[in-house]
Amino acid sequence: MTGSRNDRTGVGEEIRRWRRARRLSQLELAELAGTTQRHLSFVENGRSLPGRALVIRLAESLGLALRERNDLLAAAGFLPVFAESGLDEVGLRPVRTALDEILHGHLPYPALITAPYGRVLAANDAVEVFAEGAAPELLTPPVNVLRLMLHPDGMGRRVGNLAEWGRHVIENLSTRARRSPDPRLDEFIAELAGYVPQVPVGPDHLGFSVPMRLASADGELRLITTLTSFATATDITLAELRLEAFLPADQSTADLLRHRAERRRSGPARGERTTAGGAAPGR
Repeated sequence: MTGSRNDRTGVGEEIRRWRRARRLSQLELAELAGTTQRHLSFVENGRSLPGRALVIRLAESLGLALRERNDLLAAAGFLPVFAESGLDEVGLRPVRTALDEILHGHLPYPALITAPYGRVLAANDAVEVFAEGAAPELLTPPVNVLRLMLHPDGMGRRVGNLAEWGRHVIENLSTRARRSPDPRLDEFIAELAGYVPQVPVGPDHLGFSVPMRLASADGELRLITTLTSFATATDITLAELRLEAFLPADQSTADLLRHRAERRRSGPARGERTTAGGAAPGR
């Protein structure tokens, strides 16, 4: 354990903040964490210091991400539980190899591995369709795929349904922001929202089912986005990764992407694209 008692009393304020963010009463959280409302009240008010086991149970009950669980433990004066490894470190090399195989296996369709919030760590060759006509500064590592997709100097001017599809992207990020409040993420969402035309939501709004209509040199592509997270990971790096894979919404799109893949194969070998370094917005 580290830190003085005064340093550690801030954990109560953090627990209260997360409890309110989750819209739980003291009684509800106490029951979930296996403690009493009275003890939880004392902890939140700084009259009692929680033990390590209680902090872990509270973090679990609040559904905190691994990074946030470590932060709560630190606020209580305890050492972190969850490691944060580099994706290229020896211990994660098998994972990195598997991720590269997933990216390659998704060809001829685009797929990316991203860190919060949209920083590209790796991508397959099919993502070159996203870079078509984009400003060089949006393609300079570290590339942020969300900014690239919505920015008018990126894909934004080529997305035929930018207002509808862009709203889907913003709503997805806003959901994350509500789960894990972060002022820097709020600023990033505000930036992205500035790129999306503001139009009323019609009765036919599809929400998360919205396919992206993307103009390309070969014709319009209609793409469905799928997001995969590594929720059972015990390493912060893995837990924060997202696999963003795009699937054709119609046969024409599938044919166009296969044609582009054949054209790439007839040229110089390029392999997997990898972008490293830098920090994601909000990190």
